Amino acid sequence: MEFRPFRIALTMPFRGVHHRTGVLIHGAAWGEYSPFADYSAERASRWWAAAMEAARGQWPTPVREAVPVNSIVPDVSPELAAVLAVAGGCRTAKVKVGGRDTLAADEARIEAVAAALGPSGRVRIDVNGAWDVDQAVRAVRALDAAARRGGVSGIEYVEQPCASVAELAMVRRRVSVPIAADESVRIPGNADAVVAASAADLIVLKAAPLGGVRRSLLVAERAGLPCVVSSAMETSVGLSAELALALALPDLPYACGLGTGALLAGDTVEQTLLPSNGMMRQRPLEVIV
Repeated sequence: MEFRPFRIALTMPFRGVHHRTGVLIHGAAWGEYSPFADYSAERASRWWAAAMEAARGQWPTPVREAVPVNSIVPDVSPELAAVLAVAGGCRTAKVKVGGRDTLAADEARIEAVAAALGPSGRVRIDVNGAWDVDQAVRAVRALDAAARRGGVSGIEYVEQPCASVAELAMVRRRVSVPIAADESVRIPGNADAVVAASAADLIVLKAAPLGGVRRSLLVAERAGLPCVVSSAMETSVGLSAELALALALPDLPYACGLGTGALLAGDTVEQTLLPSNGMMRQRPLEVIV
């Protein structure tokens, strides 16, 4: 097999990350190994398994030709958030909240995103476990109201409002907005604790940190909950694996979080995988690193 290291800058810092680094692996096809620097050896080994699955051309047969995709809105001004919300023709936006901004700033960004999408749009929020239970309850209610002021029917779901499974379960009992588990699924590598605690209404699947497309399909089957497929901030080579998962998942009730190619200042391929008219399709990649 062939190995090619890469270092790609981001257009803006994202969760404290300024560059994506890793190695492309070429066998029958291309795979990407790009775990984050703070990953343990065990978690990085899952990313390696996913990269090797891709490099060997071992993805399952797709059950659909294209998937809907959400836009990505980081911690930016309401004006820029409105522009990013509709990028690529997306009708769903995922907005990062609970970070450096105040709740009032998050509310303003949510309202601007909702207004940009219009009444038929959908707004979801991602917290990355930043809140405690009481903060989460207050913030979710406030942001849901902000989304309604912007003209949509409320927040579609809130992703990982708190860090622990027990906290997710408590928040879920106190708010009407659906709860999605992300870190609580991919850090242990399964959704068993989430399901046992009735801590989420849906789970987020990311092929790379879960060990590959086929492994992610098994996690979904075992969990028995609705799933949304999202990226782990990969380059387009890694994104193609996440897209393969979305194309193969038996049920796909939510738009996928695969529009992160827009956050790359460069890429490992000639043409970045990006949504068009709110959809993404698999296509051959011309690797340039």
